[in-house]
Amino acid sequence: MVSVKEQFDRLREAGECALIPFITAGDPDLATTAQALQVLDSSGADLIELGVPYADPLADGPTIQAAATRSLQKGTTLEAVLDLVKTVSPKISAPIILFTYYNPVLNRGVETFLKDIYAAGARGLVIPDLPLEEMDSLLIAAEQIGIAVILLVAPTSPEERMQKIVARSQGFVYLVSVTGVTGVRQEIANRVEGLLAELHKVTDKPIGVGFGVSEPAQAKQLKDWGADGVIVGSAIVKRLASGTPAEGLAAIGEFCTQLKAAIQ
Repeated sequence: MVSVKEQFDRLREAGECALIPFITAGDPDLATTAQALQVLDSSGADLIELGVPYADPLADGPTIQAAATRSLQKGTTLEAVLDLVKTVSPKISAPIILFTYYNPVLNRGVETFLKDIYAAGARGLVIPDLPLEEMDSLLIAAEQIGIAVILLVAPTSPEERMQKIVARSQGFVYLVSVTGVTGVRQEIANRVEGLLAELHKVTDKPIGVGFGVSEPAQAKQLKDWGADGVIVGSAIVKRLASGTPAEGLAAIGEFCTQLKAAIQ
């Protein structure tokens, strides 16, 4: 299993932009999630973000909130998600990045949590509700264990704070394209082009852009603006939840292929 950095290094050498789809673990069920990870991997995904369902999300829009609710109603737990990752990660080439809020990390203990997700096969971690000022112990432990903690930069972040976040982010920098929560949007804010240029001036780390990407043309636009990776969440989650599990899997496979073709 390659690290997040190794995957981005490979893509840069090939001149490719990374496709990073997001799905929620356990929606519609864990068996379908296992299949979905493999479908995405074989359909062009370079890294995959896997959301751990949480009852009180802050950054998630209606589509992903609904997916998390359905998953929790089915009884999905962190343990079940880690068992899933342990089963599937050896079968795919895309590194798995876990997306979770901080409470499950705190409850388990930072070092224990990091060791457990690494042993399961995850190679990256996003925690949207943990501020930079409280991340020192997590970042130090993660670097030692081999988990890339990817930090988020918001469009509203002051320049000085943006530079601090970029300096500490591991693996790549996650640029949030909009002010607000996740969700499908018809257009990508023009300000993202300027933000990408600003970030590239202060770091050589890859920059992935997420929140609001809903179609291949938007993914291509982000690549043309200088994004090293495109993160697509709600549009994938929505397709996976449409129809039967088999229909949902077919839909995300086709969509993932279209997205990757647009940014190659």
